[in-house]
Amino acid sequence: MSQIQLKFYEPNHHDELVNYTLPEDQINFTALPAQTFERLKARTDNNAKPITILLDDKPIGFFVLDYGEDKYDLTPNENSLLLRSLSINPAFQGNSYGKIAMNLVDDFVKTYYPTIDELVLAVNFKNTSAYQLYIKVGYTDDGSQREWNNGMQHLLRKKLK
Repeated sequence: MSQIQLKFYEPNHHDELVNYTLPEDQINFTALPAQTFERLKARTDNNAKPITILLDDKPIGFFVLDYGEDKYDLTPNENSLLLRSLSINPAFQGNSYGKIAMNLVDDFVKTYYPTIDELVLAVNFKNTSAYQLYIKVGYTDDGSQREWNNGMQHLLRKKLK
């Protein structure tokens, strides 16, 4: 049986992550790994950590855990992390790997960021599949929203126990 795990990004993950693109109906809602790496290089802080989603040690997806200032657009909680830029290589979509990975985030965060008690994220109103995924893995929608570059976004949160 295949195994999904999360690891901090390592340089040997790079080629597999930057060599996939997303279908047009997804590209408007998340940054590709290549775009995200460029943004991370431009940052002057070291508060955003790229995380690789591995299937049997093969990089198939990616997201960022960010404890920089951007999280305060979604929560006043100092002990929170912003989850952003989630994508799964389209060749591996439809197998619940994204859901499995998102279910692993809580324990990953508890292990590496023990003071964190809340995860936050923003998801576009039109990105119903991502919204449903986050709700299934325990994020809550209290009705908070914001206008963003590509439309309205739900602001979701998940308390960590």
